[in-house]
Amino acid sequence: MEKFFTKDDLIYIQNRGNSIDKIQQQLDFFIQGIPKINLVRSAKVGDGIWQFSEKEIQNLVTYFDKHKDNYSIEKFVPASGAATRMFKFLNEFLNEFDAKNDTINGYINKRNAKDISIFIFGLKNFPFYKELKEKTIQLHPDYYSFSNDAKYYALIKTLLSKEGLDFANKPKGILPFHVRDEKIINPIEENIFEAGFFRKENQKTKIHFTINQEFQPHFEKITSQFLDFEISFSYQNQSTDTLAVNEDNMPFRVENNELFFRPGGHGALIDNLNALQSDIIFIKNIDNVSQNHKTLIETNKKLLGGVLLWIQYKIFTYLQLLSKGDVTESQIAEIKDFAENKTAFPLPEEFNFFQTDYKIDYLIKVLNRPIRVCGMVKNEGEPGGGPFWVQDEKGRQTLQIVESSQIDLSNKTQKKISKEATHFNPVDIVCGVKNYKGEKFDLTQFVDPKTAFITEKTKNGKPIKAFELPGLWNGAMAKWTTIFVEVPLETFNPVKTVNDLLKPAHQPDNG
Repeated sequence: MEKFFTKDDLIYIQNRGNSIDKIQQQLDFFIQGIPKINLVRSAKVGDGIWQFSEKEIQNLVTYFDKHKDNYSIEKFVPASGAATRMFKFLNEFLNEFDAKNDTINGYINKRNAKDISIFIFGLKNFPFYKELKEKTIQLHPDYYSFSNDAKYYALIKTLLSKEGLDFANKPKGILPFHVRDEKIINPIEENIFEAGFFRKENQKTKIHFTINQEFQPHFEKITSQFLDFEISFSYQNQSTDTLAVNEDNMPFRVENNELFFRPGGHGALIDNLNALQSDIIFIKNIDNVSQNHKTLIETNKKLLGGVLLWIQYKIFTYLQLLSKGDVTESQIAEIKDFAENKTAFPLPEEFNFFQTDYKIDYLIKVLNRPIRVCGMVKNEGEPGGGPFWVQDEKGRQTLQIVESSQIDLSNKTQKKISKEATHFNPVDIVCGVKNYKGEKFDLTQFVDPKTAFITEKTKNGKPIKAFELPGLWNGAMAKWTTIFVEVPLETFNPVKTVNDLLKPAHQPDNG
């Protein structure tokens, strides 16, 4: 470490709360590289993804409703991201468009700017249109004398400028997403409304948002109106920030020769998730909300919850039996079959030759892990992670959610497997985070550090390499018991760009 850090560096690292051991591990990864994931095959219905009939879905929904009151349940919503990417193409337009000499049609024809034409065509259907127009007129009193091109330019500038609505610099959670009964609804409110499916009589429903501390007053202003909910917040701890390096893998320094740390990505939120004390935790991204499909979404939330409660009940029953030690060979065979066919954990061929005590210890180790049940939608070409069978360095195959950045796309076999994915991860997850004794797992012990990845960025105009922690639903949950369940595509309605708000799922009741 001496060749990398001065005494002042070490004091700075300690004061930030960062772990020297973890920083050393990150530096080793920068120097040695991070191995790409080894895909065996994509998970499909019948091979890693469960699919249920209408009758089975109803049975599992009923099972969830019947047993949910026996558990403390909470919703966990990652909501710290700014809306910058939502408005990327509009920012590009403002940077490229010459308001004096250009025309909108000329811009579109010159740059094939399909997004701009969609935005302008649908402008009056955005939930923020009324507020936007009023603010634009306030800033430009002569607005009505403008040409159409000048009006559109003024509206877009007002939407993004600091003196205007400044939407690109605000968190997604507080932006107008929907209009219902003439009332503007934002993603925070939609996530709160959706949590009603696990509400209990005479108890407050718990929701936890991970946010940027700077915007907490904005979140609290919205959440304070929901008196029947217990809403809490946390921030990404700076102790999870990662050290950036230059192209020579030496620590990158900024003003005053100070080390430069960056947020470690959403994988850092495993610490926030770990701090929650509820038995069952539902996870959903802040922007995956819908104006419509409410009943369908609630049904499939309960479906995932029902699968979790049932699989957890079976696992706990088996673990209690195994922990007593007095188990017959037929019971061991039954538990082995369950582990392989229900929890997707193939046991080694030599398992059958183990002595009974070792079989028991092995099965306890296999089953005594946090559980996640993940909804999977059919792949419609959306960017992001998907469900795959993955082989580790010991030859074990497990189910994992894998991002494209983790795959060696220069390898023809790996690229072929990645293209064969039939399903996509919408981040619709329910977690069981306590063991069969009712004790909370330490979730940080189930992270695979080798699933981190390195990205190229710039800082002060200079190239740097950044270290991204294993993603929350990727490597941060790599060692969990994993169940994939097919859910309808209608349950996945993210808003990645502002134009997504024009889709039927986000427009006033379209059925």
